[in-house]
Amino acid sequence: MKKMVPLTLAICSLIALSACSKISKSGKSGDVSPKTGVAYNDPNNGGLHINRKVKETPGPGLVAVEGGTFVMGGSLNEDLGYAYDNVKRRVTVASFYIDETEVSNADWLEYLHWIAQNFPDDGKLYYDALPDSLVWRHPLSYNEPYVNLYLRHPSFQDYPVVGVSWEQATAYCQWRTDRVNENVLRKSGMLVDYKTRSEQKTTGDAFNTEIYLNGQLKGEGIDGPNMPKDNRPGAAPEAKRTVRMEDGILKQPYRLPTEAEWEYAALGLIGNTVQGNIENSRTYPWSGLGVRSDKRKNQGRMLANFKITSGNNMGVAGDLNDGGDITVPVTSYAPNDFGLYNMAGNVNEWVNDVYRQLSFEDFEDFNPFRGNVFMDNKYENAEGRVLAKDKYGRPVKVPAKAPRKQTWEELQAAKGNEDAASSYQYDARGFDDEEMKELYGKTTLINNKSRVFKGGSWNDRAYWLNPATRRFMQQDESNAMVGFRCAMTMVGNVFGPTSKAKNAPKRKSQP
Repeated sequence: MKKMVPLTLAICSLIALSACSKISKSGKSGDVSPKTGVAYNDPNNGGLHINRKVKETPGPGLVAVEGGTFVMGGSLNEDLGYAYDNVKRRVTVASFYIDETEVSNADWLEYLHWIAQNFPDDGKLYYDALPDSLVWRHPLSYNEPYVNLYLRHPSFQDYPVVGVSWEQATAYCQWRTDRVNENVLRKSGMLVDYKTRSEQKTTGDAFNTEIYLNGQLKGEGIDGPNMPKDNRPGAAPEAKRTVRMEDGILKQPYRLPTEAEWEYAALGLIGNTVQGNIENSRTYPWSGLGVRSDKRKNQGRMLANFKITSGNNMGVAGDLNDGGDITVPVTSYAPNDFGLYNMAGNVNEWVNDVYRQLSFEDFEDFNPFRGNVFMDNKYENAEGRVLAKDKYGRPVKVPAKAPRKQTWEELQAAKGNEDAASSYQYDARGFDDEEMKELYGKTTLINNKSRVFKGGSWNDRAYWLNPATRRFMQQDESNAMVGFRCAMTMVGNVFGPTSKAKNAPKRKSQP
């Protein structure tokens, strides 16, 4: 019997080593830590929640765009305005999501309806969200019917919303994030369902993703029956908790695409790529140098909605060409090779970037972007980690105090003096190219509120359909030729080294 003890121990050791070997090779082992061997999701050892079964998917309305390297500005073969503001340089864009179509009038009416339902007594909030329908007016053109009809008439419901400023578009993205996440939670029973919510007849307590994730939206009348189990030590057997980011249930924020993302997605060079080589460059979101289809079925037809020549917006009656006198429905014409509609023509589109003529000299070569303003959440109670909210239930933002994680001692020293000024330059819009405030309106029209728009519109010539062209407008301005679409950062990378070709999104053929 005594001789069997070492043998038994040896066998047990081999089993343990074998288990550890399996863990270390795979890098993951279901509900067991590959580095410590401690079980995840076990209430008896702390209840750390690790979800191995999450599959990254796009939010509603979005299309996955496989990132990669491309020559930004590379499609621009002539600079008619001599702006010299998009000189060719190679950059890399990470994979991301972007709307399949431009945001439509119906989409914007949904936004306005939600505001009216949830904040019926706040006239300012509703008024500030209204598009400027007066952008259709012109002293020497009869466009007056569009002022009252374009946004609200059912015949225009699938047309792109216009008269929207960059600031309004950004506010819509923030609103959309919260509505998508609220819908996920209500549909899954983690919040009370819509019927119960409507029967409560409450207003002014809108769902906000950040506030919810901070644990400030819970309790009777809010919690749904299917909330996740609370695995914390000492929790009651049937205790539930709110959803956390670690659960992989909630979506990351919607936002405007960066200029680099938009240009990359518009070109759709994936359709000209064979085994890692781009065989042919592009001038427009389709192959070829012209703006007409060379396919037998649609030969000679325009591939986008733009101003063909002076005085010719849509062609000749009886055989209209692009068919668009003004805008057209957001799914008109064939999509590009990423499956995106109207990345050229119909309406120009806002992007997130602040305009600088020489941004190409300053950009990073990975995810280039100018426009960062680094902000932190303000705490109502720092000890209790309670976020301060505005009257609409949104977290209050304050300028970031430091470029890095502060030490504990620095945080303690700052207590009670949260509003003190900091030397950290949290506003990076003018980084390496400061705005000249004293010259604005005199020798320049560019400042930190000048935002880029791209793509060409129903009232632009073909030159502006080139994805590399860029123009700018103040972020609080709008016109009848500019709309937008939203984007979303891809967490992880569905196109990464572990992805399988069969799971890659299907690409639609060219017209």
